[in-house]
Amino acid sequence: METLQALIFDVDGTLADTERDGHRLAFNAAFAEAGLPWHWDAALYGELLAVTGGKERLRFFCERHDPDFLKRPDADEQIRALHAAKTKHYLELVAKGGIPLQPGVARLMREARAAGLRLAIATTTTPENVTSLLKASLAPDAERWFEVIGAGDVVPKKKPAPDIYLWVLEKMNLPATACLAFEDSENGLKASLAAGLATVVTESEYTADHDFSGALAVLSDLGEPDKPCEVRRGDMHGKTYVDVDLLRRWHAENISKA
Repeated sequence: METLQALIFDVDGTLADTERDGHRLAFNAAFAEAGLPWHWDAALYGELLAVTGGKERLRFFCERHDPDFLKRPDADEQIRALHAAKTKHYLELVAKGGIPLQPGVARLMREARAAGLRLAIATTTTPENVTSLLKASLAPDAERWFEVIGAGDVVPKKKPAPDIYLWVLEKMNLPATACLAFEDSENGLKASLAAGLATVVTESEYTADHDFSGALAVLSDLGEPDKPCEVRRGDMHGKTYVDVDLLRRWHAENISKA
């Protein structure tokens, strides 16, 4: 039977609640800096999250709320510039420690490393966003904890396409059956499942109403020994938080059903 060898994590919403009080605020700062009248409140941003990728999200917003912007001859250049400015503001926010990790994330990663499991990242956000969050919120050397960091535009199609997960699996030289993925959104889950990965979902504020059919488990977060997670779906086998032993059990059960 295939044994569990690696854990592959999404970033935004999965490692930390980066969306509402991270990326959204950074987008608004970029808009103000550029003299644009746009403002994304929490509700609108939740709707825009249907599109993965920051530049893609900007274009989606313009198509629906400011189509004249896309008629400008330099529209593509302006979108790239806005996204770059957003990234700058986001990195400043992260560096100040403004975005803590979700409950259980740091603990589980440390336990996984101690148990000899390999770690990887599969995300649509930029590499700079990933490394800054890891360094500020996990550990100064946290980037080295991950054998592969699949981020940004290393693949042409973003989630829900499986490309980023397939890219990570290829770089790790592992079959999907040797890994578990961690996601927080319907698009992310579609991507991981399409890549053949059994997936644990931890909901975020914006994804509680998403369809998580096919997930191994759907939880509020990974939990801590003194802070049990809330179980939406799945068998915790008597545990109140996710640890390596539980992951191995879920993985083995999934393999046996295949």
